Order: sequence, then structure tokens, then C-alpha cells
Amino acid sequence: MAEPQGLPAIGVGTDPDGGRRIRLSGVWTIAEARDRETEMARFVEAAGAAQAVVDLSGVTRLDTTGALLVIHLTEKLAATGAAVRLEGVDQKQRILIDEVSTSLAVEQPSEEHANRILLWIASVGEAVVSVGRDLVMLTGFLGALVVVLGGAILRPWRFRFTSIVHHIDRTGLKALPIMTLMSLLIGAIIAQQGAFQLRQFGAEVLVVDLVGILVLREIGVLLTAIMVAGRSGSAYTAEIGSMKMREEIDALRVIGLDPVEVLVLPRVIALIIALPILTFLSDMAALIGGGLVVWTYSGISPDAFIERLREAIGLNTYLVGIIKAPFMALIIGLIATAEGLQVEGSAESVGRHTTASVVKAIFMVIVVDGLFAMFFASIGY
Repeated sequence: MAEPQGLPAIGVGTDPDGGRRIRLSGVWTIAEARDRETEMARFVEAAGAAQAVVDLSGVTRLDTTGALLVIHLTEKLAATGAAVRLEGVDQKQRILIDEVSTSLAVEQPSEEHANRILLWIASVGEAVVSVGRDLVMLTGFLGALVVVLGGAILRPWRFRFTSIVHHIDRTGLKALPIMTLMSLLIGAIIAQQGAFQLRQFGAEVLVVDLVGILVLREIGVLLTAIMVAGRSGSAYTAEIGSMKMREEIDALRVIGLDPVEVLVLPRVIALIIALPILTFLSDMAALIGGGLVVWTYSGISPDAFIERLREAIGLNTYLVGIIKAPFMALIIGLIATAEGLQVEGSAESVGRHTTASVVKAIFMVIVVDGLFAMFFASIGY
């Protein structure tokens, strides 16, 4: 029951040892917080002693706000130079005051602005450490995959052919329409822009060389790999991540199955098979798109386009692009499945790792493409 209106909740007396005794009474809750703060301000201004005892024996109700006010009172008394101690505190009140005091003791973030250069250096360091951690994780994951693949080669009945065919269908056949459409448009754009620029030098016919070499060596496989990373890689991460979140992967381990063998190997093999096929079809679609544009825009007939293309490219031009495809597929599959297995028990974690999977896969695909480009240029292939 609350004290009668107008009755002070803070009383001041003299302690037997000569110090001040501050008697708190009544209800100290959030509803009375404003009145208590006013009384505390008046009291602290008038108080002054070498020692002070805060007596809570008269407090009938105390919540976290009241405990916070008591702590503030003791701090203000201590700031005047008094030695403060609490008396008349029952067990529940002691626990509440200690908990609030502990929460207040947590270090608050500094208001000072840190040096921007140091923050930038720290963020770069964290990024480098994160990249190193990812490389170590992917290397170990690749080793586990090689071990499982070696075991499956020695015991072919362990290959999950049904799962492999299913993922080839999802990754390859169902991706074919969007892949060919995108490649057709990219080939057409390259041809139009190339013809427009080369026309100024009277070398418009060289647009055929431009389209053929650029598509077969670089654009075809790179565009296809990026599309696969965004389409299939994200799906792999989300699927495995959802299984991890629902503890289905733990269930596989409990019944004696290796998640790498059951979930990872079929997906990676399917990507390695499907990506070269998609790359070939994307190359053909891009060449068709380029041929249509130079026919309508530059007046180069299909027969002349094909003849010029045969002179401009060789088998090595086509093989440079196709050789890259399995390696890019391996990278996409490793990153996508590894990120899926890193998912924790929340939907937010699934989204975060799916995003990371796509970004890392696209980045690594571009890096590998650059490495292959330097390698083939160095050997003159």
C-alpha cells in the first residue's frame, strides 16, 4: 500500500556514531519516480556529513526504478565525501539492487570519436583475417570432398546417381532458357558496340573477330559462371542452410551418413558436368546474337559472318573457355555448400550466408578467370 499523499519518503536523522542516517520509506517504484527524484535533489543539496547510513527498513515496495534511485542516492552522497553504507535491506531488495548495480557497471561505449585512420586499418586487418579464415576453411573442405570422392571411386555404388541427375536437371536444363537469352543479348550488344566503334576506322568487318574471340575465350564462360553462382549457388546454400537450421544434417550424422557424401558431392559433380554444357550453349547463343546484329546493322551476311569467324578463331580459342568451366564449377560448388554448412540456427543466418556465398563465388570466379587469362597468355595459347 502506498504511503499517504504528502508524507516525505526520505527522512534524515543522526546516527549513534555521529553520522547521518537517511531513512527511506513507502513505495519506491516507477510510478513515484518523479517525486522521489525531487526529494532526493533537495536532500542531497542540504546533506553533508563524513558518514551516511541509508536505511531501507521502511520501504514497502521496490522495483528496478526504485533500486536505480537508491543507487543514485548513494552515489550522490559519496560524491559529497561521505562514506555510505546500506542497512535494513531484505534479501529480495539486496538481489534487486545488486542486479541493477551490475548492469550499470557494464562499460558504456565511449562517446569520443576514434581515429578514422586507425578504424580503417583495423577494418582492413579484420577483412584480411576473415579472408585467411575462409581460405583455410575451403582448403579443409576441399580435402574432405577429395577424400569422399576417392572413396566413391573405389566403391562406385556409393555414388548417388539419382541425386546427381536431379541436380544436373536443376542446374543445367532448367537454367538453359535464361542462360541462352542472356548470352544472346550480350552477344548482340558486343556486336553492335563493336561495329559502331570500328566503323569510324573503316574496319567494321573486324567486329566478327571481336565477337568470336571475346565470347569464346572470356564472356561466354564468365557470364555463365556468374549466372550459375547467383542462381544455383544461392539455392545450394539456402537448401543446406535450412537443413542445418532444422538439424537434419545432425540427423544424417546420427544415422551414420556423411553429409559431404550425401549433400555436397552430388551437387559439385552436377555443377562440374552442367557448367561446360551451359558454357557451350551460351557461346553458341552469343555468336548467334552477334551474327544477327552484324547482319542487320552492318550488312554482313550470315555466310560472310561464318566464313570470317572460321578465319578469326581456332580450336584453342574455344578450348580456353571450356577448360575454365569445370574449375569455376568446382569453386562455386565448394563455396555454396561450405557456406550452407556454416549456417547457424536462425533464418537471419541463412540469409547472411546465402549472400556471402553469391558474393564470394562471383569474386572467386572472376579471380580464377584472370589467372587463367594470364596463364594462357604466358604460354601463347
